[in-house]
Amino acid sequence: MSAPPAYTDVVARIARAAQAAGRDPADVTLVAVSKQQPWEAIQPVLDAGQRVFGENRVQEAMGRWSDRAGLELRLIGPLQTNKAREAVAFFDVIESVDREKLARVLADEVQKQGKSPRLYVQVNTGEEDQKAGVIPPEADAFIGACRGTYGLGVEGLMCIPPEAEPPGPHFALLAKIAARNGVAGLSMGMSGDFETAIRFGATSVRVGSAVFGARTSLRTSESGH
Repeated sequence: MSAPPAYTDVVARIARAAQAAGRDPADVTLVAVSKQQPWEAIQPVLDAGQRVFGENRVQEAMGRWSDRAGLELRLIGPLQTNKAREAVAFFDVIESVDREKLARVLADEVQKQGKSPRLYVQVNTGEEDQKAGVIPPEADAFIGACRGTYGLGVEGLMCIPPEAEPPGPHFALLAKIAARNGVAGLSMGMSGDFETAIRFGATSVRVGSAVFGARTSLRTSESGH
């Protein structure tokens, strides 16, 4: 069975963007955003060899990926503290750490469960009221608190630029914050701008509609991947 053309196209575009930036395509991870997608859209992408998937909601992900052998699952949507226990138990990566209360609860769960998902701090680069994420002037202190106060490893930073603005400056800002805090991972870039994100150093791109096609559900979320 051949791979879905849209998926093959995205993989090729990632490789070309990485090469154009003088980077190894293997250094950029495609996170296929499977949130709200029907299984018949996901299965062909899975069969094509995709192994990293992004989900927005804890319960939805747990229902969909009960059989998840050999896969890496990332929580890319906002995390409520009352879902932290399930999130720590289920996800390999949590990309939306954005406040001290959540950091404290995650640290408690890591201790209790002896599980340690890789963590990304979400930065609200556009300082938008409706979006989750720590604002840039507070990012250094929050990353420091995650590490020092709560003993959490911070693998990377994540951002969702404002829809109405060019994404490049936001990606550049995230990369700058990461560099001065010794953070290697940069989760940035979605269906409409992942090539730009790769140019600015993205180590993972979160791509949904370009891989799977438009979601059939009318529900939308602020993560808009």
